[in-house]
Amino acid sequence: MLHLASRSPRRAELLSRLGLDFGLLDLDVPEQQAPGEPAFDYVRRVAREKAGAGLLKVLGAPGAVVLGADTEVILEDRVFGKPADAGEAAAMLRALSGRTHEVLTAVALVGAGREAQAASLTRVTLDALSEADIARYLGSGEWQGKAGAYAIQGRFEMHVARLDGSYSGVMGLPLRDTAGLLRQFGLLPA
Repeated sequence: MLHLASRSPRRAELLSRLGLDFGLLDLDVPEQQAPGEPAFDYVRRVAREKAGAGLLKVLGAPGAVVLGADTEVILEDRVFGKPADAGEAAAMLRALSGRTHEVLTAVALVGAGREAQAASLTRVTLDALSEADIARYLGSGEWQGKAGAYAIQGRFEMHVARLDGSYSGVMGLPLRDTAGLLRQFGLLPA
């Protein structure tokens, strides 16, 4: 059985689009970048740690496979994780305003003695945001719990000038890459 190691309703909704039955695992895996750890390595490590922690939770279940994922916003090698408060969210949005940044999502799939990973890199260019734009968006509360302080699938989408890559990857689960991993494990037809 497939399990999703995530509390994200977006990831669950995206994974359900692939037509598979899966269970949800509520885990608390620290998302802390180590000093000097490159962003790509960090995101891949966290996805692996989530999947591994999930597998430990369902150990003993025959045929258990766990999917873990992590998404981070990156601007000039700086990782913009989930903001702690509205002030930090506003600072992130000001930094991203009128610029192109990257959104990196790593996906890890683990089962008994097996592991596979994929990563999706998407470039996102935002319009210049006024202070009123930022205040209005912060007032929506939509930024809470979101890497880079925005949810592309919500109100913030109107500020996206260009996207080069995977829309679902920016949301938190690149469906094409995820489907490829699931095929490797025989959970989707080839």
